[in-house]
Amino acid sequence: MARLLLDIRPLRESPAFRRLFFGSTLSQIGSTMTTYAVALQVYTLTGSSAAVGGVGLAAAVPSVLMGLFGGPIIDAVDRRKLVLLTSTGLTAISVGFTVQAFAGLRSVWLLYALVGAQYLVASINGPARRTFTPRLLTPRLLPAGIALGMLSMHVGLVAGPPLAGLLTAAGGLKVCYLADAVTFLAALYGIARVPPMPPDGARARVGLRAVGDGLRFIRGDRAVLGALLSDLSATALAMPFALFPAINAERFGGSPRTLGLLTAAVAVGGIVGTAFSGPVSQVSRPGRAMLACVLGWGLSLVGFGLADGFLLTFGCLVTAGIADVLSVVFRTTIVQTATPDNYRGRVSAAEFVVGAAAPQIGNFRAGVLGSLTTPGLSATIGGLSSLAGAAALALAVPALRRYRPPHLDRPVLAPDPAPVLPPG
Repeated sequence: MARLLLDIRPLRESPAFRRLFFGSTLSQIGSTMTTYAVALQVYTLTGSSAAVGGVGLAAAVPSVLMGLFGGPIIDAVDRRKLVLLTSTGLTAISVGFTVQAFAGLRSVWLLYALVGAQYLVASINGPARRTFTPRLLTPRLLPAGIALGMLSMHVGLVAGPPLAGLLTAAGGLKVCYLADAVTFLAALYGIARVPPMPPDGARARVGLRAVGDGLRFIRGDRAVLGALLSDLSATALAMPFALFPAINAERFGGSPRTLGLLTAAVAVGGIVGTAFSGPVSQVSRPGRAMLACVLGWGLSLVGFGLADGFLLTFGCLVTAGIADVLSVVFRTTIVQTATPDNYRGRVSAAEFVVGAAAPQIGNFRAGVLGSLTTPGLSATIGGLSSLAGAAALALAVPALRRYRPPHLDRPVLAPDPAPVLPPG
């Protein structure tokens, strides 16, 4: 049983990673509270679901545009300084959300602008932060470190919205925004204590040529290309979230309670998957494991589409969440171990763009197909399409199935010898 549980050795062996983990977890909770608050504030001001959908558009456009072109910046400078700068910028934007709420401003366009600015900065901050883990941990501990990062994200997704609801009921939306601004202090502390992170090897020159170099690297490394295509296929072909309201209305009478549970189910699966992710560090062929997880994702969504009854529907989504989080762990392990450090910023940026755009495409596909047919049939077709995509990749990109990461004894940066500090 102990071997099945989440491997916490990265927290014990690297104080710098430990500080990043706890700081990021608090900040993730705060960020999901802001996401909750923005959606509710926009709906309160407009009464329009389309206006709430505009929040997603305001986030997606800068994520895609800046995500790809921000890669060369990450590979050209000290990443610790860059993440410290961008995190400071995100803190300032969070303060902006707080100020507009306390001031009682009623501008939807201001909220859109703040969301756009937030994701513009995050599209550099996120990929740059991803380059820290392989520099702080040995390759053998890298999958465990990635699993801990996924746990941090899913804790935020599960804990943030309920906490935001309690704070909103007690003091209004402005309290949610204020809490997010405060949690950034923990993240800034963790980043400030990371050692310098200059790229190894030749630094990129900021410009279109550097973007092209990064794309050519991805195209030339079949394992990395296969890993990114696998994620693109699984989410663009099968993302089910847009179907939740319709399936909730069709099967469970439209109860807000069941809709909330369906929405949280995948994140609950993510926590379960990371809690029992101990064996991931022992997997010698992460490409095969990732493809197996994608198969689990597709089969779970087929079950979701065909399910009758709440427990079975909820269970299929939890299982999909388990498969999804483990797939991300294996995919990120491949991307980080197969990519030279001086390309990690650009490849992480491409991974960020895939993660930002593909789910939106998948939800659009699911919603349109669900309107033309039925929500259950749309989910079933999505799951089957994901299965077909995984099978096609397994055959077309054999390098993905065969990939074995290097297992070195030391990280690029030795763990910080600072004494153990309490969380945060």
